[in-house]
Amino acid sequence: MLYVRKANQRGHANHGWLDTYHTFSFAGYYDPRFMGFSHLRVINEDKIMQGKGFGTHPHQNMEILTYVLEGTVAHKDSMGNIKELKAGEFQIMSAGTGITHSEFNPSQTEGLHLYQIWIEPNQRNITPRYEQKAFPAQEGATLILSPQAEGNSFKVFQEMKLWRYQFNNTKQQLLDIKANRHYWLQMVKGKIMLNGVEVQASDGVAITKETQLSLEMIEKTEFLLFELV
Repeated sequence: MLYVRKANQRGHANHGWLDTYHTFSFAGYYDPRFMGFSHLRVINEDKIMQGKGFGTHPHQNMEILTYVLEGTVAHKDSMGNIKELKAGEFQIMSAGTGITHSEFNPSQTEGLHLYQIWIEPNQRNITPRYEQKAFPAQEGATLILSPQAEGNSFKVFQEMKLWRYQFNNTKQQLLDIKANRHYWLQMVKGKIMLNGVEVQASDGVAITKETQLSLEMIEKTEFLLFELV
């Protein structure tokens, strides 16, 4: 079973300095049909103007993943981290017992485009932590999150995994998945046919009770695939 969440059907707010789309209910956008998916609570796609950003604000008991698509994030938090994240880099934070942080676009000439993803943890009140890294670009799958930090992936405090898929050319591929798990596919770039359904940049797809995904890449493509309970 596939349900496509089209990009233009998401919650949307344009604050001038911030142009943001919400896959699930967030801030001023509320839709009881879209409160999350399994342990996924937030998928926000943000475009932030030069020299603007989010001032210091708190989080607690949430796994927060940021993926920078274009530009740079200047990050500062209550754990003492003062960092910059460049395009292509991921950042994971466990808010746990509580953190504050700020995120800004430090450039005066370049826009900032990112995804921010919140995952509900399976442990509460853990010690906050911070990691960032760039995963090398490669054809096919790269594991980004896993409960045991498999390979080079980040640890996530939840029974889920996240892969980034990248394809540079048109291609067909079959992916075996588990019928007893829930999957969310978030398109980042490009266009594909997914089990005969066209999906393009910024669309999301809820996938349940399926055992195989038939992928036909129509152009250069990137997507995130979450495996959830």
